[in-house]
Amino acid sequence: MNKSLFLILLLSLLVVSACTNEKTQTLEKFYKDAKIENVDKVIIQDGATGFTKTITNQEQIGEFLSLIKDIEFTPQNNQEEREGWRYGIAIVDGEKEFKFTLSEIDSTYYDSSPDIYPIVDHYYKQLEIEER
Repeated sequence: MNKSLFLILLLSLLVVSACTNEKTQTLEKFYKDAKIENVDKVIIQDGATGFTKTITNQEQIGEFLSLIKDIEFTPQNNQEEREGWRYGIAIVDGEKEFKFTLSEIDSTYYDSSPDIYPIVDHYYKQLEIEER
């Protein structure tokens, strides 16, 4: 009886640890793992309005990526599904796209350090000013 209880506990622990197997990594690592090498477009979508800003200028793409590429994403303990998001971003390399929101990458919720929101929010608003 004790052996079977121990086995059940061990298997339960393995299942739980397999579900939270994600680790802290930089945003650049995520998009490089997705085989994004030569970014030719970045699309930022405002989750509140649905409006999008598309960046195709290589200098602006480089500037934006340099602001966010070293941000570290750490999986949150609470992986319960949520509704809504502040900004969604697509990093595009030809036909390949890496899409994420500020707190979700590949169906896993993350905290970012430093916080990615003020960086993206400022950049998005700067693009709005430049369009006028």
